[in-house]
Amino acid sequence: MDVYLVRHAIAHERNDARWPNDAQRPLTATGKRKFREAARGLARFLPKKVRVLTSPCVRARETARILVSVAKLGKPVETPGLASGKAARESFALLRAQRRKAVVMVGHEPNLSTWMSAALAEHSRIDVEFKKGGAACLRFEGAIAPGRATLVWMLTPRALRSMR
Repeated sequence: MDVYLVRHAIAHERNDARWPNDAQRPLTATGKRKFREAARGLARFLPKKVRVLTSPCVRARETARILVSVAKLGKPVETPGLASGKAARESFALLRAQRRKAVVMVGHEPNLSTWMSAALAEHSRIDVEFKKGGAACLRFEGAIAPGRATLVWMLTPRALRSMR
């Protein structure tokens, strides 16, 4: 299985007065514009039969919607296990339940880099800098388990925007 990780695009800064529930914090206009450009580059790498899973947080859902619109993919599936602060083991269980050759997971930091580290090295910590709107592809040839993935590529949003 190929797993594409996408960090949500640039969102508004935390503001308890505007968004008492941080899960409601949306993307900025600039974040939407820049990710639409990055999604054009990312679409070049995605198979057409990929399932898009997204955190239920507004900023991740908006990012996923932009991606599926630009790449002409199926509707994203909101997945509580991808919410900010969830443990990496939840993402492994989520992927094992998928019957697909490719899955996109749209989520948050530090969740994505923690999961990526666990997927690549079961008993070690790999420091990963995951930029907002950036993406990575990991491949599992067999079991979807910690330490079993291979990093295929990781691209910054700037690199994705240059590929449009």
